[in-house]
Amino acid sequence: MLALLKNLKGDKAIWGVVALLALFSFLPVYSASTNLVYVNDDGTTLGHLVKHGVLLFLGFGIIYAVHRIPTHYFKGLSIIALPIVLILLAYTLTVETRIGGVTANRWIKIPFVGVNFQTSTLASVVLMIWIARYLTKIKDTQITFKESILPLWLPTALVVLLILPENFSTAAIICFLVLVLCFLGGYPLKYLFSMMGVGLVLGGMFLFVLFKAPEMLPQRAGTWKSRIETFWSPEKADSDDLHQLTLAKIAVAEGGFVGKGAGKSVIKNMLSQSTSDFIFAIIIEEYGLLGGGALMFFYLLLLFRIVVVANSAKTIFSKLLVIGVGLPIVFQAFINMAVVVQLFPVTGQPLPLISMGGTSIWMTCMAIGIVLSASNKKENLEEESYDMDESNPLEVLSGQL
Repeated sequence: MLALLKNLKGDKAIWGVVALLALFSFLPVYSASTNLVYVNDDGTTLGHLVKHGVLLFLGFGIIYAVHRIPTHYFKGLSIIALPIVLILLAYTLTVETRIGGVTANRWIKIPFVGVNFQTSTLASVVLMIWIARYLTKIKDTQITFKESILPLWLPTALVVLLILPENFSTAAIICFLVLVLCFLGGYPLKYLFSMMGVGLVLGGMFLFVLFKAPEMLPQRAGTWKSRIETFWSPEKADSDDLHQLTLAKIAVAEGGFVGKGAGKSVIKNMLSQSTSDFIFAIIIEEYGLLGGGALMFFYLLLLFRIVVVANSAKTIFSKLLVIGVGLPIVFQAFINMAVVVQLFPVTGQPLPLISMGGTSIWMTCMAIGIVLSASNKKENLEEESYDMDESNPLEVLSGQL
């Protein structure tokens, strides 16, 4: 064990924050899993706790393995991974799976192990690496919008369009984060504003069709419409989402400043997504605003360390890579919290490293491993001296792999 700890590289603060979040997650997961056991008749509380522990253990294995990979290798890996991700996303749309009472085409089952894999979580990480690689390639060149369509906007559009039919919130978050990364990466503002304008027009058209002719949209359009109506006009809404949001707000109100104590939540037995989407409400009820504030502090600390790592990175690619894969973790956390207090429509986004889940934990861990790889001081020195012609992807790939 000591030898393993000595081999840990990268930012020690990030290691500490991630470990603390993971350890704390056992308390709300164990408490909230009583809903699955006694309401949904699904397994035992100990069984769910052990499953969560195994997923986290494997997740930390992913962090350890990924953080040992030199950062520049991810350029070549993104070339291999993006086509695979597009194929997996397309295949996922053909597979219907029921998880947690929700039937959707979001998951595929990993052969032999029987674990459900949400391909959109992998796609978001791979796409960010791909975009960081492209922005690094054009950093010292003048490009036209036409030149960036195939290498930048086409992959983004394909990923988003393949996720959109079954997971609107994830597709929207990816679009926003891509724009943020392009802005930070120095992509020409005039083209970026043009894309934002196109996005606003398409978004307006989408909302018009959603409310006037929802039958023209995918099967989950009714769910999207209900969630938007619940957010904008809760007094007129009549849906399960409104019921869940009301229970979440009751949990927050019942928690007060110090909470009821570990395991003493009452709302967890009525809140259907108490172990995932609404786990923050259970945390507030049991640990109060003090516990919720402490959790927010650790996510903000993680964000601060991500920014520090990005700022200290020696190459443009490393800087963009850290922001591209690190920012979504904290962004998703605050979206989850905002949903609970009804500052944001229901999205179905879990709380990173806290919510009980499967591949969402693993993909978060993979992103953290990439950030830790870039924070390795020795790696930064190697990156600074690393020089290869990126005009030929095969040369990059063969040189790095």
